[in-house]
Amino acid sequence: MITHRHTQDTSATPEANDKLVGLCQKLDQAISLLANAPAFAKPGKLPRVLDTARRVLLQEGGAAAIEARAQAFEKAGVFTGSDWQTPQYLVPSLTTHSLKSANPNLVAIEALSELRLLAVAKGEFLHDQISAEQAHHYLTQVMAINLWLLFGAPSEAERETQGRLAQIPRHLFQHLAERIGYEHIIDRLIDEIWRILEQRPIQVEPVKAMITQIAICQANPEIDLGVSGQGADRLVSSLFGPTRACREDPGLEIYRERLSSMDSAALQGEATGFARAMHDTGLVSAYHPVLLRHLLDHSDHLVAEALGLSATGRDCLLCYRELVSALIRGGVHPATPQAVFGLALMLERGILYQPPVAPAMWRQLSLTLTEWSQARLNIAFGEAVSPRARLLEGVLCMLGQPLGVGQGNNPTCQSARALSMWAYNDPDYLLQMVAWAARDDEIIMHFEGQPISSMESSGGVAQSLPMDLDPVSLIVVPHLDRIYAEMGRRCTGREGDPHRWVNPEFHGWWSGRGFRINVDVATGQLHELDTFLRHFYASYHPYFNGNQPLIHPQPAGIAVTDSAARFIGWHAITVLRVSLDPSDVMRVYFYNPNNDSGQDWGDDVKVSTSDHGERAGEASLPFAQFASRLYIFHYDPLERGELAQVTQAELDLVIGHIHRSWGADRISPTDLQADAGP
Repeated sequence: MITHRHTQDTSATPEANDKLVGLCQKLDQAISLLANAPAFAKPGKLPRVLDTARRVLLQEGGAAAIEARAQAFEKAGVFTGSDWQTPQYLVPSLTTHSLKSANPNLVAIEALSELRLLAVAKGEFLHDQISAEQAHHYLTQVMAINLWLLFGAPSEAERETQGRLAQIPRHLFQHLAERIGYEHIIDRLIDEIWRILEQRPIQVEPVKAMITQIAICQANPEIDLGVSGQGADRLVSSLFGPTRACREDPGLEIYRERLSSMDSAALQGEATGFARAMHDTGLVSAYHPVLLRHLLDHSDHLVAEALGLSATGRDCLLCYRELVSALIRGGVHPATPQAVFGLALMLERGILYQPPVAPAMWRQLSLTLTEWSQARLNIAFGEAVSPRARLLEGVLCMLGQPLGVGQGNNPTCQSARALSMWAYNDPDYLLQMVAWAARDDEIIMHFEGQPISSMESSGGVAQSLPMDLDPVSLIVVPHLDRIYAEMGRRCTGREGDPHRWVNPEFHGWWSGRGFRINVDVATGQLHELDTFLRHFYASYHPYFNGNQPLIHPQPAGIAVTDSAARFIGWHAITVLRVSLDPSDVMRVYFYNPNNDSGQDWGDDVKVSTSDHGERAGEASLPFAQFASRLYIFHYDPLERGELAQVTQAELDLVIGHIHRSWGADRISPTDLQADAGP
């Protein structure tokens, strides 16, 4: 039997608890059996280790006991054959799914992995694949992303799906926080929040929850943050006290009373303070709607100041004053504060000048929602405001932040992309879709001249109704998902990829009818890479297409890879523009609906969301790197021209990225024979 330092002196350790001591002895026996088992028999011994470890982790002091055995269970082969076997490639954001799982073995192995890395980070043993510094950095990211596990009790959903399992992540994170130190967590969390906010997502409730936890940490005298957390002040104040009159977070009623006694100069100061905080962070305080509604009875100038409008937005406000006032009264409330930001950005875009948009917004203000739509909105967002007001907030945010639409934890990237594309390129069509879905519980689209009803179509890509979405997506995506799936079914039996026909019909007339794919649908092998890439360069690269900017956003498909460049799956994105960045590097700027566009796709392909000329919500890659992850694109066959005369060196660079990543297992035998080698 294996012995450890934490089991030898029970009077001075958490294992003094008799039950924990007994469980630790059983765990040692299980680890020993696993370690001594031949390779073919290890899978049969692993469940006992995981089950015993789970029981240990439920005890007070259990996490410390597991940490003490990290090297033993690592060498025994607990992680062999799983993603956790290569800790250098683990992705912090994926831990949330594992820790919230109803599968006890998944929760247990995730917890074991974190404690293994904690032992590495603290220098308790040397790992041959990850350094102590890398392990420490990874754990601070994990803690920052899952900070709610430190402070929040299990939710009803967690209790329903996990039961007692929900206690394990909390015991784990309490132990991690004590061993790593809160100061590292807070600093990493602040960096993560700013990185996400730079992308200007529509859904900011998770970010607001993280900022609230930072504020709690700062106010708790038992938590020593040291010199960390200094960058949090702007985030905390943006939510709880952006201006002088609400700096101490007095409450909405007291703030209303203060506004009633302010003169114009004081109101001007409040308006400027709120606008600056909102545009700095993308977050809106609950006090901001109180001020904005109060200013409706004063002057247009102060309303424009409170929205932080430029000359463009101010002109739009003055042209559509009655509509803007109605939108504020109908959709801007303390419970829907982000509507302020959406309204401001919508006015800045000037889309109300498009003839159909203003009348469509008037329709939205008085739209009658079906019982199903009202129930969905109330279940997802609560009943603090009416479902109509909640949906109006969603409409304003989507029209103001078309690149902030996220698909949530759902396989509905096609529908999210469509909503974003319509908000970006055809806002009145988006408003029509919202009206059909919310008022009629039905959307009818046409595929090659034949109508498709969302009510008559069978199931879509999503297996259940998605709930973790913004208000517009919550109502519209289920309809779009069924229609998209039905369009795909109507392509059954056709040769080639169905996206060739579905994308232009589903997304809009501006989607190019020309279509290229570099994978043979029947075999999954790479197909005519050279021709595919020359077509892409000729259609999109300004140096090869006559310097023609992209006119309309175009749907495209990418092969997503992880940080080890391993294939994850196919994903829908939108190509927005191609241009030189500030360093004169040609980049593709695109929209990714996966909630966070900043990702490491391996082989030095790292998606950027800032500092390379990106606008809010855009992701970007150098042209060749983007081409290396592209597998589908559309183009206008009447404008393409000749195949691009791209240098062979450039093509070899792209093809090299493909062969080292998602194409590694897709190289056809003919390509291998043609490869002359190094």
